[in-house]
Order: sequence, then structure tokens, then C-alpha cells
Amino acid sequence: MKYDIKEGVRGLIFDLDGTLADTMPYHFRAWQKACKKYGAHIDNSFLRKHTGSPGWIIAAEIIKNCGLNGNVSAVQIMEEKLIEFYRLQHYIKPIEPVTDIVKKYYGKLPMAIGTGGHREAVERTLEITDLRKYFDIIVTANDVNSFKPSPETFLRCAELMNVKPEYIEVFEDSELGIEAALNAGMIATDVRSWYDSNW
Repeated sequence: MKYDIKEGVRGLIFDLDGTLADTMPYHFRAWQKACKKYGAHIDNSFLRKHTGSPGWIIAAEIIKNCGLNGNVSAVQIMEEKLIEFYRLQHYIKPIEPVTDIVKKYYGKLPMAIGTGGHREAVERTLEITDLRKYFDIIVTANDVNSFKPSPETFLRCAELMNVKPEYIEVFEDSELGIEAALNAGMIATDVRSWYDSNW
């Protein structure tokens, strides 16, 4: 697939999970296993609704939705989920229509990753997909106080890239992420129709 960035764009920001890397089937399986351990259940529509949120927020929503209050903490569920995700992580593949854009504009325009992911998981995914070398700027959920749909993640990227928000194109796969990009005054490009994901 050939894609040219929007006219006037001077910087690019990419979400990671479901945008640069096809991680969502493995995140979903890991959340399911963690939920099962504590007597909870989620379906993919629940995770799609919360895609872009940090793990501890998703875990807190699981506790609330499944009536687990007092029985387990968000940290326990998230830690269980990360153990399972790390076990599956080596299966992750890059999403080529998006990574082709990274390779096309690498060295020509400033680029950053703006993700709601946990720093360690993000770094591991980038190594596995051989994408780490393309990005000097990576803003994760560990680096901000407010999460998507707040624009903070993307505005922090813009600041580090030294590019004004209105000249940045953001590539995203979630409603929360697209809303965050628009809230930041940036151009939002939805990549969900660019590939097939099985989850």
C-alpha cells in the first residue's frame, strides 16, 4: 500500500499497539487469562472500548465491571496480564502498511511514538519488531499524568520533536487515540482499515 502523508505535515507520531505492531490479539488473550484467574470475564468489545488506555486503568475497569471490588487489586490483575503478555510477545509482527511509512520518512521528518502502553512492554515490542532503531522519542503511559483521550501524550511528543501540533500527523487505531490527536490540534489518520487483525 502506498501512502503519502498529508500536505504541510512536518512531523509524524505513531501509536504502537494495533498501529505499528499487531499486538492486540495477544493483549486480549493476556487480559482474558488474567481475568479468568480472578473469576472475571471480558470480551473484545470491552477491550476495543478501552484501547489506548494504560493497563492499570483497564484493570480498574475490569474490577468495577465484574464486581471484584475488595477481592483483587488493579495491580494484581495487571501484573498477571503482563506475565502472560510477555509469554506471547515473541509472536508479534509489525503492521507493514504503517511501518512502511516509518521507513519512507525516517531521516526526513521528525517521528515519535505516543502510546498508552507500559514502558517495559513498549520497549520489548519495539525490539521484537525491529522498530526501535527508528525512534528516539517514545512517550508512554509512564511519562504522562493524563491519558488518551487527553492530548498530553501527543503534545509531549510534539514538544520533544520541536514541531507545532498543527503540523503533525498522528497514526492511530483507537477511538481514544484519534480523539486525543484531535484534542491536540493534530491531523488524525485511522489505520484500522489498513490491515486485518484477528481479535
